Amino acid sequence: MLKVEDINVYYGAIHAIKGISLEVPDGEIVALIGSNGAGKSTTLRTISGLMKPKTGKILYEGKDITGTAAHKIVGMGLCQVMEGRHVFANMSVEENLELGAYLRNDKDGIAQDMEKVFERFPRLLERRSQIAGTLSGGEQQMLAMGRALMSRPKLLLLDEPSMGLAPLLVKEIFNIIKDINAAGTTILLVEQNANMALSIADKAYVLETGRITLSGTAKELASSEEVRKAYLGG
Repeated sequence: MLKVEDINVYYGAIHAIKGISLEVPDGEIVALIGSNGAGKSTTLRTISGLMKPKTGKILYEGKDITGTAAHKIVGMGLCQVMEGRHVFANMSVEENLELGAYLRNDKDGIAQDMEKVFERFPRLLERRSQIAGTLSGGEQQMLAMGRALMSRPKLLLLDEPSMGLAPLLVKEIFNIIKDINAAGTTILLVEQNANMALSIADKAYVLETGRITLSGTAKELASSEEVRKAYLGG
């Protein structure tokens, strides 16, 4: 579904992404793990059109989307949930969800998808009229994911969904990610919690200082001594 071919990305003179290539097969969960500052978020931002690679190609469903505007990429069914959630703090939960569907004009479909989001995140239903900025961190993460689902993505990019959440909530968020995938959405997951990421992924890549140093099935990486020492606490 997604193919990244040898992309190089710069922040001014800083060479942040150094010739990365990766693939996300249709229907799978692919994890991108690595320490802080490895270039994981930059990779996602480049795929979703928020940054432009200096060289290399990004193919989505066989189509070259390199340098395509971010809103057009969302319209093609590729949507990103940003690190740090970025909900519209002064708007209600329901208004945030409606904004997720801003490129759509099928009123009935939007209403049905809103109901589906409330089924998947019952806590958002309880708080549908509440101002988003007053939600807890976990609820804001659920809202950010629900808002992305309102665009009906075929491919969902998730950037650090567990960041700053209590362990119980982390488990809940990862169960929801598995459900979203089982319902037919392909997922590229960037996550510092390598244990959790590898426990739900089909395939994974390890990113270190802008380069992919290891790749394989999630099982292979979870049992690799190198990965265990560096990211899984022994």
